[in-house]
Amino acid sequence: MTAVSLKRILKDANKNKYAVAGLVVLGWDDALAFTQAADETGIPIILQAGPSCRAHTPVPILGKMFRYLADQTNTHICCHIDHGYTIRECIEGIDSGFTSVMFDGSKLSLKENIKITSSIVKKAHNSKVSVEGEVGFVGYANGKNSKGTLIDEAIKFSRESNVDAMAISVGNTHLQTKKIAKIDFDKIQKIQNSISTPLVLHGGSGIPNQTRKKLAKETNIAKFNIGTEVRMAFGNALKGQMKKNPLVYDRLQLLKPTIPEITKITKKIIKNIGPK
Repeated sequence: MTAVSLKRILKDANKNKYAVAGLVVLGWDDALAFTQAADETGIPIILQAGPSCRAHTPVPILGKMFRYLADQTNTHICCHIDHGYTIRECIEGIDSGFTSVMFDGSKLSLKENIKITSSIVKKAHNSKVSVEGEVGFVGYANGKNSKGTLIDEAIKFSRESNVDAMAISVGNTHLQTKKIAKIDFDKIQKIQNSISTPLVLHGGSGIPNQTRKKLAKETNIAKFNIGTEVRMAFGNALKGQMKKNPLVYDRLQLLKPTIPEITKITKKIIKNIGPK
C-alpha cells in the first residue's frame, strides 16, 4: 500500500476515536519492525525521521526507504519528517518523498512561528504534503524544562497557520524512561473546544498506557510520538544478544534478533491507542 499524508491518517483517527503512533526511526531495523507491527495488526502508523536519524542517514535515502516500506505494507503508512527546524529541512523532506513534515517553531515568538509555518504549509500543500506545527515547548528529561502551551496562542496558531496537526505541551516531556507524565486534560479540552485541528503529544513514552488510551478515545489527541520506549526495547534486546553470544561480532547476527522484540512492543503500543 502506498504512503498517505498525515492529514488523512489523523482525520480518520479523530473521526473514529483512536490515535496513531508516530514511531521514531533510527535505522532500517526499527523501521522494518514498525511496519511489520502495522502489517500484523492492520493498524496505521507514522514512520518518523527526527534530527538524529537525519544526521546519521541522508534525507533522500530515508525518503526512499520509508516509501519502499510503505509500498510493502498492507495498511496506511505516513512518512514524516519530525522536528524540522528550518524551511530548508522541511523542503528537503517534501522533495525526498515524505508525505508529512513538522516545522518546530516552538522556540520562536508566536508571530514568527506562524509566519514560517504558514509559508511551509503553502509549499507543502501544493505538493499534497501535510504539515505539523508546535505551540508551547515540550521539554526534555534532564534537560530544558517545558513551557506549557497557552490556550489562546494554540487557537491563534491553528487558525492562522493552517497546519494539519498541532503539537502541544500539556505535561508531556521528551526522553522520559518512566511513565510519570501528568497530562492536563482540562487544557486539551479547552483547546479542542475552539478548533478542530488534530492534536499531537510528543514525549509519548513518558505517558502511562491507560492515560494514552483515554486521551485517544476521549480527546482530539490523534498522534503520540513514541521513541524512548522502543529504543529501550531495542537496547535491551541487543545487550541480551551480546551477553548470550559474546563471540559473535557480525552486526547482522546481533541486530536481526532485535527486530522481533521491537515488533512485539510496537504491537502493544499501537493496539493500546488504536482502533478497536
